[in-house]
Amino acid sequence: MEDRRRRRDVFLGNYKLGRTIGDGSTGKVRVAEHMLTGHKVAIKILNRNKIAEMGLEDKVRRELQIMKLFMHPHIVQLYEVIETPTATCVVMEYVKFGELFYYIAENDRLKEDEARRLFQQVISGVEYCHRNMIVHRDLKAENVLLDTNLNVKIADFGFSNVMYDGHFLKTSCGSPNYAAPEVISGKLYAGPEVDIWSCGVILYALLCGYLPFESENIALLYQKIKNGVYRIPNFISPAARNLISRILVVDPLRRITIPQIRQHPWFQAHLPRYLAVKPTAIIQQFEKIDEDVLQRVVLMGFDRNTLVQSIQNRTPNEGTVSYYLLLGDRFPISDGYLSAEAQESMEPNHTRPVAATLPSFERMNDEVVGITPQIPADGKWALGLQAKANPRDIMIKVLKVLQELNVCWKKIGDYSMKCKLTTDTPTHHQPLPANFAFNEHSILLELNNVTILQNVVKFELQLYKMPEEKYVVDLQKIQGPEFLFLNLCATFISQLGVD
Repeated sequence: MEDRRRRRDVFLGNYKLGRTIGDGSTGKVRVAEHMLTGHKVAIKILNRNKIAEMGLEDKVRRELQIMKLFMHPHIVQLYEVIETPTATCVVMEYVKFGELFYYIAENDRLKEDEARRLFQQVISGVEYCHRNMIVHRDLKAENVLLDTNLNVKIADFGFSNVMYDGHFLKTSCGSPNYAAPEVISGKLYAGPEVDIWSCGVILYALLCGYLPFESENIALLYQKIKNGVYRIPNFISPAARNLISRILVVDPLRRITIPQIRQHPWFQAHLPRYLAVKPTAIIQQFEKIDEDVLQRVVLMGFDRNTLVQSIQNRTPNEGTVSYYLLLGDRFPISDGYLSAEAQESMEPNHTRPVAATLPSFERMNDEVVGITPQIPADGKWALGLQAKANPRDIMIKVLKVLQELNVCWKKIGDYSMKCKLTTDTPTHHQPLPANFAFNEHSILLELNNVTILQNVVKFELQLYKMPEEKYVVDLQKIQGPEFLFLNLCATFISQLGVD
């Protein structure tokens, strides 16, 4: 055992391990000190053998992949993942104060202003997840941590998942007391609406000091949740009562959304400036390189150009870890977190999740199933080729056109598939343009004294049902050159529309 610990410590040479602060079935969490900066971190040491025995490899891999995407003031930050011969060591932000659950228990219930401040931060973090197409699915007071300044840090993304356009989730997961009615009923759900319900339960707990749905009898608990049976105490203000009642709505289609929560008068009161701007503006402040912090890391012996490139690419290494640890000191959460002149930037367009009629489409163990569509009412997207015909006849035509375009495909449902197009461009040994930039989708091949530039584009194709028995064929690029994909779409639509 001692030899194993010594070998692990060699791989964790940048950190001085301290006391254990958490112990679970797959490993433990220890406080550690980052040797270069002196900052404390939390290291989750996961035993790979135990993870394999419990069949949790995919769950752990997904959680780490999702956490690597995040950089938000109210989400626990992942700094790096270190693999040792026996363990996966996850180096994360150290959140000293502990769980929101215990803070509520110690205070019986919170004053309305403090409850609102914490709820605003929770909503900001959850909104960021959803805008990055991630649904948490296990939001509860135990998974909301508080730092030394009593600011929120959302943690534990073990049950989180990626949301895809037109795809619904099915798995029932998370704590029953915080779970939405559609989740415990085994119904299909898109994702954001179940997180919003959990946020409503957290808000209720903040203001009341206890949960809205409680019972030692699990069947009775489920019945209360499914029927939306709860009572709001008289000491809760009318505005807060109104917000809770609009969140804890059994019908997910009538449940309030995050944009609507943001516009609610109770939520708007005392809203800090850094939370009032669009989420992209918050992230831009994190992504903007801080010259003072950069210089401090350079003085530690790191090459400036290499460090800048690593930060821009979010490459986890000793330099970037040092940078982000020091960066935390520069951006305390306060009313002045963003400068007064911070401008709201243009938000990227995110295709809103929709559902499609895919009668034989079902993937077990979660992830994707089909259902009747909910077409967005805002009309922000309507570009595509519509047809009023039998869906199977449409797909036969679609497959014929794909074959003519030399597109390979893999069926993932009767009306959904993953596709790949590979194009070859002979260059005849002519020099490439000086400004030509290779990317991960460009390959140079040498065949019969002819240089071939090969490009690959991957995309998903799905048939959506619209009102009045009309159908829309949707193509969504997964990876590859933009112009190649747009050219493919134009050709595809043109040939699909010709009988």
